Amino acid sequence: MALNGKQKAWIVAGILAAVLIITGAFLGRTRESVPSESFNTPAASSSAPADARAADGSELKVVKTYSRRDCALAPWLITDKLGFFRDEGVKLVFTGEIQPPQKVPSILNGDNDVDDLHPNGLAVAIAGGAKLKGVARAGVEPDDSLSPEFRHMWWFVNPEKYPNVKSFADLKDVPGTLKFSIISTSSCSDFLANKILDKYGIPRDKVEWVTMPDVQAIQALKQGHTDVGGVHPPFYKGMNDAGMIKVADSLEAGLDPEVAGLGFYFFTEKFISENPEAVRGFARAINRGQKWINDNPEQARIWTEEAIGLPVSANHYYSEQLVIKDEQINPWLEDMENQGLIPKGKLKPSDLVLHDFVDS
Repeated sequence: MALNGKQKAWIVAGILAAVLIITGAFLGRTRESVPSESFNTPAASSSAPADARAADGSELKVVKTYSRRDCALAPWLITDKLGFFRDEGVKLVFTGEIQPPQKVPSILNGDNDVDDLHPNGLAVAIAGGAKLKGVARAGVEPDDSLSPEFRHMWWFVNPEKYPNVKSFADLKDVPGTLKFSIISTSSCSDFLANKILDKYGIPRDKVEWVTMPDVQAIQALKQGHTDVGGVHPPFYKGMNDAGMIKVADSLEAGLDPEVAGLGFYFFTEKFISENPEAVRGFARAINRGQKWINDNPEQARIWTEEAIGLPVSANHYYSEQLVIKDEQINPWLEDMENQGLIPKGKLKPSDLVLHDFVDS
């Protein structure tokens, strides 16, 4: 469905309103606990437990985030499990599960301290007045020398519904609007899918985005409620097991691997100014965890699968560098400007991130 200017304005207004709502409502709220305790997966390190004091004897600085049971869990869980947060004087605490629209508000109102977002999601919040800043890189797209299972996203169709669709390009011949599953808009899912649509000359307004978790996207596609299911690494196997057919992955977006899949860990500007060393420690620790995941993909897969209780075919591929570069962010901002989601020139990369806040 094509959107006129007024409709786009209302959509953006709705997104920004959701971002700025001050809410403490958590779904499935549990007692606060470190990730390895939340999933009953004991620390793998032989050193002191996660609630011990730092090496210099000082108390660990608590950094809060919401609980995850999806593709985003791995770096949080494994960095805690291996004791890397403790090594940096940080105690990461999970506060309970929440819905996607509540995530940024939970950071703004102090229920949580840190989250990760792709550049377009963070840009929407900041354009709406949220005082947030990215401090370190999260996921990136692996290059084509690595297995396709590590690519940031795959897209599937149901062969019973579309027996003649063998590739993303074939979608051009399907009449009418296509329903694409997506966790949330202004994310990697629509950014990357739109780039692939452009590549094959498929109008973007041919797509209707239907929000749902990746695990639900499998069932929705199988039952014919959606036309294209886009999912992240842990759920590739579920799509294959359901008999769905892969038609594209994020490599087809034609973007530099440093751009596709790019995400940031972010805090409020207030939290950063009041706790600079804790933020730096968090960033160094989780970057160390990301490197470990890249070097030990099978063990990372097993630990993530045990924690979320669902088959995991692979985890995301992660950045091994902390430094955030403008040229990696610009394509995301330009795409939002071209869609009319932010005014041209309203945001620049430095509005989203603190460059060189943490040494690489």
